[in-house]
Formats: sequence, C-alpha cells, structure tokens
Amino acid sequence: MKILRIAFLVFLFVLITGSTSHKFYVSITKVEFVKEKETLQIITKIFIEDLEQALQERYDPSISLASIKETESDIAYLKIYILQKIKIKVNGTPVSIQYIGKEYDIDIVNVYLEIENIKELKSIEIENKILMDMFSEQQNIIHLKTPNNRRSLVLDFDNPKGVLNF
Repeated sequence: MKILRIAFLVFLFVLITGSTSHKFYVSITKVEFVKEKETLQIITKIFIEDLEQALQERYDPSISLASIKETESDIAYLKIYILQKIKIKVNGTPVSIQYIGKEYDIDIVNVYLEIENIKELKSIEIENKILMDMFSEQQNIIHLKTPNNRRSLVLDFDNPKGVLNF
C-alpha cells in the first residue's frame, strides 16, 4: 500500500509541477468526514486552464480565471459548474453541497465544499463529472478519509459514479 501511495505522490508531483501544457486530464478530490463537526469537508483540485475552457464553452467565451480579468460573474459560473457536476449521497440520501470558496495555486484551482449534519457515515455515493463533458479521457480521483478508514475511487467518463460502504 505504501508503494502505491508513493507512486501516486510521484505521479501527482509530476502532474502539478509540469508545464501548463498537458496531455492528460485529471482532478483530485479529497473528502474528509469530520465526526466532531458532523461534516464532510471537500477540496477539489482542478487544472485552471481546463476548467476555464469548460466554463468558456458552456457559459461565456470571456470567462477568465486566476487573472486580473476575473469577474464576480466568472466566479459565479465556477460555483454553478462545480455544484452541477458533483453529486453526493450519504447513507443512500442525496445531500446538499455548500460551496465555501476557491483559491488558486500556480496552475491549479482548489475548490472548497462542505456538507453539514452528517452524524454517521455508513456509505457514500459520489458522482463527479467535472470536465467529462470536455475531455473523454478525464479522470476524477476521489480520496475519502474517515476517523477509521482511507479509501479511494477513480471515476471516468464510462463510470462517473462510485460507492464506498463502511
């Protein structure tokens, strides 16, 4: 398991530190169940260039992320897009995802989301279709951390949804 983690971290390092021009399409989403706060805290990491392209094609060609041209409207479209593309069921019940905010880190945007009032986590179903309407090769990697478990899913165009049971 440690070898797999190390290989993944090396892959991620190359992915993030490489040039902004890339030939693979991936996002990474970390979901953490914080039992004391009864929340699922979510961070999604997406390449800015790819997300910007999706927003431009879907909403408005003038959308600009992570630049001085970025507008409140651009941020609103980002929020709408993310909340349309990520759907979650906890213990078989659809839950409401709150958009907390975003921040840019070189060529990655970190999107922060939260789900409240999660008293226990028996199962989670995650659908993540971010950028799949743009790139058929898109993979969305999900890492879930609970007080007792760490699990992962790899979602793609053919399988954009996964379930983890505890």
